[in-house]
Amino acid sequence: MTPKVILLDEFKRKNSSTVYFTKNELNQLLSQYSRRVISGEWKDYAIDHGKGMSAFSIYRETGTHPVFTISKYAKGTHRNGDYVVGAAGKMLKRGKNLSEVLSIFKRQLKLVSG
Repeated sequence: MTPKVILLDEFKRKNSSTVYFTKNELNQLLSQYSRRVISGEWKDYAIDHGKGMSAFSIYRETGTHPVFTISKYAKGTHRNGDYVVGAAGKMLKRGKNLSEVLSIFKRQLKLVSG
């Protein structure tokens, strides 16, 4: 069986809907996460991938619903930005870069149950 040669450009175009956080983005996310873990506010996180998006979910307790989810979407899939911070099914902030949406955590956010 002869191996099939695939050009890198062709592979990238074919798999362009796959979205991952870059090393720099993961550093930003984990830096924010670790500050909140130290303060005792957050306990766990998960990284998920779907078609055209990747999500970093933050949990207060292991095994519960996420308190916050930071999503990264494939370029051009959302007209107002490629990054979104959400909580309880609501969008809190949307922006073109991760630093912009993470700025929402500089304010003291509280989860309010209703």
